[in-house]
Amino acid sequence: MSFLFVSDLHYSLKQFDWVLAQAGDFEMVVIGGDLLDMGSDLDTDVQIAIVEKYLDLLRKKTTVVVCSGNHDGDAVSEANESFAEWLREARNDRLHVDGDSFDLGETRVTVCPWWNGEVMRAEVEAQLTAEATRVRGKWIWVYHAPPEGARTSWAGRRFIGDDFLKAMIERFRPDMVLSGHIHNSPFYEQGAWVDRLGSTWVFNPGRQIGMQPTSIVVDLEAMTARWSSIEAESVQDLRVAEA
Repeated sequence: MSFLFVSDLHYSLKQFDWVLAQAGDFEMVVIGGDLLDMGSDLDTDVQIAIVEKYLDLLRKKTTVVVCSGNHDGDAVSEANESFAEWLREARNDRLHVDGDSFDLGETRVTVCPWWNGEVMRAEVEAQLTAEATRVRGKWIWVYHAPPEGARTSWAGRRFIGDDFLKAMIERFRPDMVLSGHIHNSPFYEQGAWVDRLGSTWVFNPGRQIGMQPTSIVVDLEAMTARWSSIEAESVQDLRVAEA
């Protein structure tokens, strides 16, 4: 099984077009958050309506997995925490979103929402705790922010990853975590598009301007990952011994 992973499209419709054109070649397409652009002058409701149409077109071609990012919130919970209500409402056949877990062959995929408060963070921990009992083979998490300390969270001067995610990785040891959020990490000498925390591979495709997003293709049979950008391509063999 191979899948395509992109993140941080930020309402770049040309990049959504590119993903749509590639989708049929993969058994799964993953978008790691920040589908919208809160810095845009275009109304959020308009952005949501257009992105929802893209997600509907994508799911007709393949299995689609989407987690929310910090740019995607459109509602506030009773705990005064922002969340992407529109994304949860977009849930459909072959479209898996925040809070979902499902099996694709022997691989368990868990989709975590962006959290910005203690209540939602506790919900993510409860989600991962419950899902740990259901894993039969490989376990992949989709989680917008990269883990603290991994080179995928290097922002140029320091690591600015998620401490909570790092703790969850140490506790549950998933096989892979697909994140984004730190746009330039793959382009810095001290940063990377792929790293390893213990036995867990962590990925961040980064972000670039133009018609084609940065992307990662993971082949779970060959156990390889290929990162592509306008600057370079790189391939990582994932069949190394456990750390």
